[in-house]
This record gives sequence, C-alpha cells and structure tokens, in this order.
Amino acid sequence: MSAGLVAQQHALLAALWADDLPCAMNSIANNAHLSGATASKRLELGLRAYRSHGLELAPRVLGAAFPVLCQLVDETSFAGLARAFWRSQPPQRGDLAQWGGDLPAYLESAPQLAQEPYLGDVARVEWALHVAASAADAEPDPASLALLAQNDPMQLRLTLAGGVACVPSPWPVVSVIQAHRSGEPSLAQAGERLRQGVAETALVWRQGLQPQLREARPGEPAFLAALQAGQPLLQALDQAPGFDFSGWLAPAVQSGLLTGVQAACPPDTDHPKETSP
Repeated sequence: MSAGLVAQQHALLAALWADDLPCAMNSIANNAHLSGATASKRLELGLRAYRSHGLELAPRVLGAAFPVLCQLVDETSFAGLARAFWRSQPPQRGDLAQWGGDLPAYLESAPQLAQEPYLGDVARVEWALHVAASAADAEPDPASLALLAQNDPMQLRLTLAGGVACVPSPWPVVSVIQAHRSGEPSLAQAGERLRQGVAETALVWRQGLQPQLREARPGEPAFLAALQAGQPLLQALDQAPGFDFSGWLAPAVQSGLLTGVQAACPPDTDHPKETSP
C-alpha cells in the first residue's frame, strides 16, 4: 500500500470523529488532491453521511453487547452514551462486534454516572458474556472423566469450556443481570442486594452456543485461574484453599463448565548415567 493511500485513509478515519468538520475536510482534500466547489460539496456530503451513519450505528452495536446496561440507564440515555463513546473511543477494527471492551472504564470515568458506581462492573460481566458467545469451541469428552478415579491428581489437567472468565465486584452484579435476563432473582431482590452492597463474583462460560452466568463459589476463581494457566489438578487445588472440589465436580460437568480430563505428561527427570567400573 502506497504512503499516499495510507495518508488518505488516516485522514478519513480522523475526519469521521473530528470535532472540527471543515478542518477535517481540508485534511482529506489535501491528501486526496481534491479541488473545486463540486468536489468539496461531494466530500462534505459523503463525510456527513459516514459520520451520521456511525452515530446511528453505535447504540445498536453496543445495545447488542450490553442489553442489561441499556435497560438500567434507559434506551434514550443509552443511545446518547453510545454516541459519546463512539466519539471518544471509536472502533479500531472493522468488526464492530469487537468494539465495546473499554466501555466499563468509560462508564466509571463519566461524572454523570458517579451515583451509579456498579454500572462499570455490570458492563464488564456483559462484555465477558459477549466475548464468550464467540469463544472457541471446547469439545466435551465425558469418557475422560474416568481418569479422575484412576490417576494421580498431580498427573491430571482439567479442560474447561470456552469463554471462561471470572469478574469480581463489590456489587451484586450477577443478581442485577440475572434479574433482568431471567427474573431470578426478582428485580426487588436484586435492588435490595444492591442497597446492602452485597459483593458477588461473576462466573461466565459457554455451554454449547449459549453463554452462561452464575455467581462463583468460594475459592472457584483461583481454582479456575490455575487450571487456565495449565496447572495440574493437585496444584490448582493448592491455589484455592477451602474450595469444595467434590461438590463442584458434578454440577460443573452437567453445566458444561468442565468438558474433560487429560493425563498430563510427567516432567522429565535427569537420571545419573551409569559409569563403567
């Protein structure tokens, strides 16, 4: 790609989110070597169309990833928020489904939302659900669970579903999201937990094609993080003191969180070579 074309593309991208439209138009015209009233008018109409389309698209794109957040702030306010976020932190990739990961921090920095400090963590959990929906598939291998009764736990590694993520929060984020998604708990119960400042850690994973959400068990985030880091079962349990593995195992299999077990290769050990007498 020529340097001239690269400069034109950068000028166009900058113009889409520039506050000063005439200055942005001049930058594009100079890089594209455009001149004349007709060319200028066409450039202005095209640029305005692109900018308008992006601002209209932003609420739909973010609304697909953050449906509960949209309900919490109401649709009109959410649309304004999405457009402001579009201007502040525009997409960096062509796939707009990948735009939105920075929204939680943006919410927490917005002065007008300072009285709703839990919204950032609600958005983090919703983004984890959004990411899990397109995570790589993990093929279930139920027969491999027999290894748990046959092998040393130091020589076993557990395989997890796609999209596994834990989001700790000082707020009852799981209750708030589930109240809007499924009605369990009720909105009233979620509101009461919010007023009481109940802390919850969200656990997200994908079962089949459907992202799943529940509150993490005590010790579960540390245990899952160790498994994701490739640690053998015994070491992962050491990282999560007090974690109830026996109570966790069957529900984890039934819910698709645990997909199988692998026999880990024992580490290489150096044996002294025999020497001739």
